Amino acid sequence: MATLNVLLPHDVQARVNEETGAWLVTGAAGFIGSNLVETLLGLGQRVVGLDSFATGHQRNLDEVQRLVGPRAWARFRFIRGDSCDMHICREACAGVRHVLHQAALGSVPRSIEDPLDTHAANATGFLNMLVAARDAGVDSFTYAASSSTYGDEPSLPKVEDRIGRPLSPYAATKLFNELYAEVFARCYGFRAIGLRYFNVFGRRQDPHGAYAAVIPQWIATMIRDEDVYINGDGETTRDFCHVVNVVQANLRAALASDQHRNLIYNVAVGQSNSLNGLFEGLVAQLATAGVNYARRPVYRDFRAGDVRHSLADISRATERLGYEPTHTLPEGLREAMPWYLRFIAQEMACCDG
Repeated sequence: MATLNVLLPHDVQARVNEETGAWLVTGAAGFIGSNLVETLLGLGQRVVGLDSFATGHQRNLDEVQRLVGPRAWARFRFIRGDSCDMHICREACAGVRHVLHQAALGSVPRSIEDPLDTHAANATGFLNMLVAARDAGVDSFTYAASSSTYGDEPSLPKVEDRIGRPLSPYAATKLFNELYAEVFARCYGFRAIGLRYFNVFGRRQDPHGAYAAVIPQWIATMIRDEDVYINGDGETTRDFCHVVNVVQANLRAALASDQHRNLIYNVAVGQSNSLNGLFEGLVAQLATAGVNYARRPVYRDFRAGDVRHSLADISRATERLGYEPTHTLPEGLREAMPWYLRFIAQEMACCDG
């Protein structure tokens, strides 16, 4: 398995290679965070990683270490800690040039069941990181926003300046992030960039747990030949975005000129896919790998807090950051599927053992 940086556009690789300062990736042991760490190390950068392992995994960092090799890994320093701890945030930001803040408790259902922990991680932790980064004088601060911020805004495609009311505590915390970033720009001249992710998927995305994202969860279920459950009628749509697109957007945002900061950008592909279509696509992808899934999906009630349709307008990110997604849903599934097949096979072998 090649490192993710080889999939990036050449101009992004060249710009990052010119950087001499250190990068901080929060949530470094998580899905998106570990892909950012892998990419930056593969491009010769010095990286500080911060993670509390609330949702991240040591296995993700172990895999990155194997992929990048010992010389690159020597440029990585890991801090185990929580962004709710201001002392930890200050330690992580010390001597850093660029901050890529990915740490959060994701999942709409989790936030409905546990709004306090969601607020602590996503709101208090975010504010701590803003303050620590401001005080450390970092050059750039890029943070993971969310398409959930669009809430009950019905129009499609989703345009950054037109949002509705949040439909979950998770969405409320992500809106809070955007508001605080804007206030910090006005009060302190600290200009951050927020990236509204749309349904990210790819290697190292955890397929397990009650809050697992739909793509890894369904792949694992199909490999085990168990029933796939679809919330609603299956005509709910999403703009699925492969993680390499997200990595590209983060790096472009971190290196953006001042005139393009203090803004929110959609990070997606700009294509709408139904859950029924996703189901068929996964069946087809698995069949090419010799996994024949013959069951039909089981439909159940719509899930509280979910939006019905989601599709992004990515023109702002394209025009101002130079962002161009390289992986559509089928291309992203082809890239990610070998990782899932290996991961699930290893788990099944361990269980059988």
